[in-house]
Amino acid sequence: MDLRTVAIKPETRNHKGFFVQNADYTFVEIDKSGWALICVDDAVCHYVDPDNIVMAKADAPQAM
Repeated sequence: MDLRTVAIKPETRNHKGFFVQNADYTFVEIDKSGWALICVDDAVCHYVDPDNIVMAKADAPQAM
């Protein structure tokens, strides 16, 4: 499994319509219904629209 650190766009909402806290998350998977599962830790996870995920700066390719 390739776990990556991701960030979310401002004003991102989860699958229930609630705003998701702006933080760095670990991308887990995209489920069968099309929602992306992202987690802060083992206890706090959210399903969000994959279009609201952005690659964290630490994982972004660097120009040479």
